[in-house]
Amino acid sequence: MLSLLAASGAADPIHWTDLGLRPGIDLGFFTLRFYSLAYLIGVIFAYWHTSKMLKQPGAPMAQRHADDLFFYCTLGVIVGGRLGYAAFYTGGETGIPSAFTDFSGDGFVSWKLLRLWDGGMAFHGGLIGVIVAMAYVAWRDKLRFIRVADYVSVSVPMGMLLGRLANFVNGELWGRVSDVPWAMVFPGADDQPRHPSQLYQAGLEGLALLIVMMLLFWKTRARYRPGLLAGIFTLGIGISRFVNEFFRQPDAQLADFAARTGLSMGQWLTIPLILTGLIVVLYALRQKPLAAGTRHPA
Repeated sequence: MLSLLAASGAADPIHWTDLGLRPGIDLGFFTLRFYSLAYLIGVIFAYWHTSKMLKQPGAPMAQRHADDLFFYCTLGVIVGGRLGYAAFYTGGETGIPSAFTDFSGDGFVSWKLLRLWDGGMAFHGGLIGVIVAMAYVAWRDKLRFIRVADYVSVSVPMGMLLGRLANFVNGELWGRVSDVPWAMVFPGADDQPRHPSQLYQAGLEGLALLIVMMLLFWKTRARYRPGLLAGIFTLGIGISRFVNEFFRQPDAQLADFAARTGLSMGQWLTIPLILTGLIVVLYALRQKPLAAGTRHPA
């Protein structure tokens, strides 16, 4: 990988096909897709790390709450992500989401919305699904929603990191045409060199945000200010995605929308995230911190 980057220079772009990447692991009877594996590892990591955080002073819930929470959050990611993609990214020229109206198929599953193996998951839809899941568990078990969100948000960037790396391995969601030395030619696009925007996203909204959230939780007293961790995550993910969209090629069916409005669909959907995150951070900083040792009963 490094040798390819070094050798590319400004003359010849890197060809994604030369990296020897494969979309999954062939197990003989089926192929384990890296994107599915990224979701699985992300959820396992979030469950493990949240369980570890709950052992620290200041935990807003018990382990039994976390067990239920991650079942519903996983369901929220899948259902919300798919519905969000269908609603925001399959409108085409008519503006009517085709995933809700296209019943063509191979006879096995004819409704396009259910064909998960064809791809199509939206971050904003998945986020809404997770929020609904957290709200339900918090309401049912009489937990404080904002503090549950604080703890869940710390581990989410790991899933973002793995998901974007899987996008790169799959050779999908490539960037705009560019002449930077590390530009790549993706076979699914055309023969023009493009930004490997998947790696930008993995680095900014994944790795960088993960480091920030981890340091805030483990090295500061941020968890004693309800809403601060969730607010910083929301603000960070919003800014990261807004910036990265300048390098990412808009979805083909929404290219005209981006040209007309000046911003991509992803950027328009991100603006409310940035504003919400900023408001929550300011709210958290104005509140009196919780006393050290505050803990939800088991």
